[in-house]
Amino acid sequence: MQRTLGEIEGIGGDRLRGGYSRHVFTSSELELREWFRAEAAARDLDVEQDRNGNLWAWWTGPAMAGQGAVVTGSHLDSVPGGGAFDGPLGVVSALCAVDRLRAGGFRPARPVAVVVFAEEEGGRFGLPCLGSRLMTGAVDPARALRLRDADGYTFAEAAEHRGVPPRFIGPDPERLARIGTFVELHVEQGRRLVDLDEPVAVASTIDPHGRWRLSFTGVGDHAGTAVLDDRRDPMVPAARAVLAARAAARAARADDARATVGRVTAYPGGTNVVPSRVDVWLDARAAAEPAARAVATEVEAAARSAAEEEGCEVEVREESWSETTRFDPALRAGMRSVLGDVPVLATGAGHDAGVLAAHVPAGMLYVRNPTGISHAPDEHAEPADCADGVVALARVIAEQAACGEGGG
Repeated sequence: MQRTLGEIEGIGGDRLRGGYSRHVFTSSELELREWFRAEAAARDLDVEQDRNGNLWAWWTGPAMAGQGAVVTGSHLDSVPGGGAFDGPLGVVSALCAVDRLRAGGFRPARPVAVVVFAEEEGGRFGLPCLGSRLMTGAVDPARALRLRDADGYTFAEAAEHRGVPPRFIGPDPERLARIGTFVELHVEQGRRLVDLDEPVAVASTIDPHGRWRLSFTGVGDHAGTAVLDDRRDPMVPAARAVLAARAAARAARADDARATVGRVTAYPGGTNVVPSRVDVWLDARAAAEPAARAVATEVEAAARSAAEEEGCEVEVREESWSETTRFDPALRAGMRSVLGDVPVLATGAGHDAGVLAAHVPAGMLYVRNPTGISHAPDEHAEPADCADGVVALARVIAEQAACGEGGG
């Protein structure tokens, strides 16, 4: 397990931010894709890339019809400056679970696949879980193809350049129909397992969450000559929107609301320039959908008021929204029957498993994170806990794949 994770630790390191920046269809992410292909081939798994750039490695037998597959895996891309475990741990654990099952002589009665979903973090094109959303039809492919990265390249251009024809990108009902069960293993994003002194947990729900872009426009000018009273500086209402996000989340603390502005871009971006436009990205989450939307609504109201006061304009666009995800209760019960009385945890972090849960029985396993930190270089999981995660995943796969078509 640690050896396999160690093979990719040098790929995509970010010297500026620390951690890793592995974005879809960039050189580092493509190197990880080639690593995955090689690892799958070494295990005699049949590898294919689907129409949306997701990778599939199949463990099948000659008598298998190809439906009701047990699928596991995660993603290899990262947020800017992310940790080493978010995504890769699920992929590596899936490969190691296959190794463990084979070593024990297990022969699946259903197809088993390890999947790597594309652009789960939205680190390049801004829309999280893009590969799984496209496959399931949760996002309009025309919209996805128009998405642009920080350098102005569209998703269509990046995909075409990397051998994913844009004309085929979109819903993939035949592939989706092959999935009988999906289970994703992930490092815990939080520290509840530390407090519970448990290495592994099963997921119950994912909190509702959304992303909004607030674009403030004003008048660019010279920092040394523009008189303060004459300025229409979009950075001022942008800053007030950031403060409004914290205030709105605090006001909704009873609903476990969280609001974050993790990205601000000023144009043209000079130190001695009053910007002409400032883009702010808001991430809002809560235990209940009305509370999450209420936070976004309050921030928007504050942004519009501040923009008007400064003589600026603001455009607010919802970039993504995910309702409360409830993982399949029968699958969760089956997982706990195999693993014992392990904790059941909700999370505020989104995952491809949450996208698939609207279409197929889906579940998740969490592995303890002693720091509690995620989406940052201090994200961590101990080798012993990672090994426990592999054992747990292998048991779940075995229980599901030992059944006939349709699952147990």
